[in-house]
Amino acid sequence: MDVFCLGLSHQTADVATRERFAFAEHEIAACAAELRSRPELGEAVILSTCNRVEIYAATPDVAAGAMSVEAFFDARAPFQNGDRKALYRQDGVSAVRHLFRVVSGLESMVLGETEILGQVKKAYSTAAESGATSRHLNKLFQRAFNVAKEVRTRTGITRGSVSVGSVAGDLAEKIFGRLNTCRAMILGAGETSELTARALMSRGAHGIFVSNRSFERAQMLAEETHGEAIGFEQWHERFDDIDILISSTSAPHMIVTPEKLGQAMRRRGNRPVFVIDLAVPRDVDPAVNDLDGVYLYDIDALQSIAAESMAIRRQELSECERLIERHVADFWGWFLNAGLQRPPIPAGGVPIRSAPQVL
Repeated sequence: MDVFCLGLSHQTADVATRERFAFAEHEIAACAAELRSRPELGEAVILSTCNRVEIYAATPDVAAGAMSVEAFFDARAPFQNGDRKALYRQDGVSAVRHLFRVVSGLESMVLGETEILGQVKKAYSTAAESGATSRHLNKLFQRAFNVAKEVRTRTGITRGSVSVGSVAGDLAEKIFGRLNTCRAMILGAGETSELTARALMSRGAHGIFVSNRSFERAQMLAEETHGEAIGFEQWHERFDDIDILISSTSAPHMIVTPEKLGQAMRRRGNRPVFVIDLAVPRDVDPAVNDLDGVYLYDIDALQSIAAESMAIRRQELSECERLIERHVADFWGWFLNAGLQRPPIPAGGVPIRSAPQVL
């Protein structure tokens, strides 16, 4: 058996491309099981976050397995111009190294962010529960979680703002200064929304409104933030009261449109509003940025804010990479003894340069 990773990320594709290939949470288990059932693949884990969509697989033949996974991507969202150039592939030891770097936050938009560890754990758990993993990926992902723990405890890579929510809070603070006079609304009540709400509260924001399709979930987050829950169909009715709108739902379509926002802006006399769209697929139509008084930032725009805290974390990279390389060598030794017969390949992976036939 061999292992590989095939996917795309914020490093190779913009948000418009990533959202077309993203997996909804409810479909990941079935899709992982489908990949596992293909003769070219022995095991599969699907990782789909705001910043990356990757499939990790164990296979008896990397070339055939990669062709099958690329065909799977193409069947879900037919490739458009440039999509194949956004795909990358990591084989063998490079796939191991890549996963260890991903789970440790070294490949994240915000270097050293810790949310990715929980996201990878959930992706692995979903695949394992659906029967899509076995000996090789089980061992690989369990080792990856140990690596992430060691990197976080033995280096300073997580110092400063390391989560999407924290960076969103930093951006709001840059625009408004102190947030104690600002009121915010959060659309969505998932993990990203919760982290963002906490980041805003820690910076002084109060009276946070929370709106979610599940009103019960909205109430739970509102209670935690000492805010107010609002029905999902009524959020725009309270728009007059807020200064900041942060959206992070799992809706399959855009829910904040120029038509809906335009009416609200007229009611509030075009008083400025700051909008952060953290969702992939996006919740907010980019055209709202053309409305007077609306200042929209999507998840890619947060990269410029994250860059300001990168210098300190980059100083920790060499130590992180030293730890990771030790674990890569140790795991690869186990993998060779577990049945892999070819020698390790160098770092760097294999970019996809030509499209395989769709199976």
